[in-house]
Amino acid sequence: MRELTRRLSMKLALGGALWVSAAGLASAADKDLVIFDWAGYEDPAFHPAYAEKHGDSPTFTFFGDEDEAFEKTRSGFKADLGHPCSQSVVKWREAGLLQPLDTSKITGWNDLNPGIMAMKNLATDENGTVWFMPWDWGNTAVTFNSEKVDEKDIQSLKAFADPKFEGRVSIGDNVDDAYALASLAIGLRDWTQMTDEQFKQASDFLRQVHKNVRLYWTDNTEIVQAMSGGEVELAWAWNDAATQLANDGAPVKMKRDTDEGISTWVCGYVRYKDAPGSEEKAYDYLNAVNDPAIAGYLVGDWGYGQANAKGMASVDPAVLEEKGYADVDKFLDKTLFQSPLPNELKLKMIAEFEKIKAGY
Repeated sequence: MRELTRRLSMKLALGGALWVSAAGLASAADKDLVIFDWAGYEDPAFHPAYAEKHGDSPTFTFFGDEDEAFEKTRSGFKADLGHPCSQSVVKWREAGLLQPLDTSKITGWNDLNPGIMAMKNLATDENGTVWFMPWDWGNTAVTFNSEKVDEKDIQSLKAFADPKFEGRVSIGDNVDDAYALASLAIGLRDWTQMTDEQFKQASDFLRQVHKNVRLYWTDNTEIVQAMSGGEVELAWAWNDAATQLANDGAPVKMKRDTDEGISTWVCGYVRYKDAPGSEEKAYDYLNAVNDPAIAGYLVGDWGYGQANAKGMASVDPAVLEEKGYADVDKFLDKTLFQSPLPNELKLKMIAEFEKIKAGY
């Protein structure tokens, strides 16, 4: 509830109207720039320079997951900027939804983390054309109520399928995070190389997890409410959930040192091919969120890293330590990167996950 209350309060304080449109809940502001985004990222603290220059925030409209965003955009929904993550960039690009970015108009482009920029088929294609500006990155990992769950019982990700946790578990209603969990649980860290047999093993694991699932959360507000209210005690969730709950004094922690590891994702901004709004304002927004000054808020209040290395270097070392970003090499040691998946495999995952959630 803290997340929803805080963000709605910010909108009301800024005088922003709310309405429900065909594309989902939206916040009305600067009509010259429409951003198709995850709920919550309309937070004015992410783009103060944009609001200062233009007198208002952009207009935001929201999607629940990237497959939904892809289908809506492909069906004709118009926006200027979108916020996909690493596993979806190639799909969006190959479908002709995007236009290249002009990096000469992005302040601090050369300050982006070299490790993130080196990820194949993320920021650039094989020809070096730039399509994506990495911005936020983090994990999907074990999140648990430390008063109700003994940490020694969740050293393995296989705990999600342990009958002792029946009715106490939640994972995201998100095929990428679900199969990241399943891939790690069967010992696979490069899911782009998943064989048919491994796909079956991963799917069978998710069927076992399904028996324990209390709810499939759809956004951070839902999992935060479920854990704060005691409905869920063990979750596979993003950094933001544990950060919010801990900031509110709840006994909830994120566990990154499981035997099998964690999942790491990188998200960022793209410019739509048929963007109807202002090009100047689109780049002003990209510059605003890429400002190193944003890193302290992104890490401290959300638990996410900023792709801008200069920004991360400016964050209080104690905060980086608390949020798990102090030793990036250790952070990346046992991780499954949510790299772009072969389209055929992604479609198989989508179809199978729907069966699993339905109990088949």
